[in-house]
Amino acid sequence: MSVNHVLARKWRPKTFTELVGQEHVVKALTNALSQQRLHHAYLFTGTRGVGKTTLARILAKSLNCENGITPVPCGQCSACREIDSGRFIDLLELDAASNTGIDNMREVLDNAQYAPTRGRFKIYIIDEVHMLSAKAFNSMLKTLEEPPEHVKFILATTDPQKIPVTVLSRCLQFNLKRIPFTVITGYLQQVLEKEKISGESSALQLLSRAAQGSMRDALSLLDQAIAHDAGKVTESGVREMLGAIDQTYLFEILRALLKRDGVALIEQVEQMTSRSLSLEAALQDLATLLQHIALAQTVPEAIGVDMQERAQILELARAFNPEDVQLFYDIALRGRNEIDLAPDEQAGFSMTLLRMLAFMPADSPAASADEKKFAKAMPQQPSLLEGGGGSAPVKTVNDNKLKKNRFDGDWAVLVAQLKLGGMAKMLAQHCELAGYGNDGLELRVPEPHKHLLEKSYQEKLKLALNDYFGKHMAVTFALGSSSSGNTPAEKEHREKQDRQMRAIEAIEKDPFVHELVENFDAKVIDSSIKPIQ
Repeated sequence: MSVNHVLARKWRPKTFTELVGQEHVVKALTNALSQQRLHHAYLFTGTRGVGKTTLARILAKSLNCENGITPVPCGQCSACREIDSGRFIDLLELDAASNTGIDNMREVLDNAQYAPTRGRFKIYIIDEVHMLSAKAFNSMLKTLEEPPEHVKFILATTDPQKIPVTVLSRCLQFNLKRIPFTVITGYLQQVLEKEKISGESSALQLLSRAAQGSMRDALSLLDQAIAHDAGKVTESGVREMLGAIDQTYLFEILRALLKRDGVALIEQVEQMTSRSLSLEAALQDLATLLQHIALAQTVPEAIGVDMQERAQILELARAFNPEDVQLFYDIALRGRNEIDLAPDEQAGFSMTLLRMLAFMPADSPAASADEKKFAKAMPQQPSLLEGGGGSAPVKTVNDNKLKKNRFDGDWAVLVAQLKLGGMAKMLAQHCELAGYGNDGLELRVPEPHKHLLEKSYQEKLKLALNDYFGKHMAVTFALGSSSSGNTPAEKEHREKQDRQMRAIEAIEKDPFVHELVENFDAKVIDSSIKPIQ
């Protein structure tokens, strides 16, 4: 009776040429074996499923192949076949996660002094070596300092930081990287072709992303997808299996942001909630999509022609300001970190999207004509930097160049006229004016927004102020314990609330609406009322 092995085992590479995604390590080991420049201890580091133990077994075959030490083991001799099947007497594989103690290591090292029974070298592969105890490491160190000629150690770990420096310094170290998304997709396609199984390219891309750089995880997921879809691999089946977010929702969310359409934004959230989709996963996918858009804005050719959403990504890359994309990406990451603190997942997701909407700069392509007009045509003030804010009164500056840029202490009005975007704009909107004079301003940021006091954001705000006033301004920032409610963002929020309340009041007082309520038991839904700008 034939047995169908799982794909991760069936398609495990048996030679260096079959190993994908780790060309830098393969090249170094191949050259060393060709030149017979052998080391007594090798250390392979990297995340799970990138090929550490697979590489260790291939190296063991290269060292013990009956045709001689070679970078191309024959795979046919008894040594190669037994190593492939895990039966080679001179190859010991030890999982340090379950054999952490000194007694286990002593047993291994005591055996190391004896010559190999069949092979050229006695080889010890120790997986997750960082799990060994301090005493076990000390015992190993003695053997590493004076290793027998016939012994080779191949260590593997996902956490090299926990390995003592004394051990690290005696190993030839190779860092295996996460396998690129495109490489995994191509390999899965090859596997399906060899297995004679049909698979949609978009489905394989979803599996590759879910694997997060691990080829083993990708093959295991492919196995599940084949079983889930009864012998084929489709995008709809993979999405259902993974609980993956349909990218259509994310594109609609970004288009709603582009139009500043809050109603459409919340509609998408409600649709996703009704389908019981993971909104935390949606924030992760949204951040990934924003990263692709930012990449398309900078290096368009990096968006592969085989990427299913390429056209939509390039479309949004042209529509959004780069600073808006960076702002949304930052907010998405923060929202994902804070979603557990929200009343529920839907509230956390909604607030993250509303934050993107609220902090979109007025000069963004997405801003309405009225907002742009408001930001560019503020009333002019009679003098530049005249008194206020607790500072000593100062004289009016009679410089014709500066007459169009006057300031009377209204920080919100000044912020609206500054050429700012992204996080620097957010910083300005959440600052309070603590004091000002002819050559400088003192700004205070409330404690809840201290994360905005990044040096780069401060510098952008300073440059915008210098440009506005036409000279160098000494701008200082301080952290306040709480807000007095005078930041531009808070003032704007209060104004929006006032407009909303007036709109609700006007609707409720409307004779026609009043008649509907009285005679037909109608109900006014406050959230559906939007003030006319």
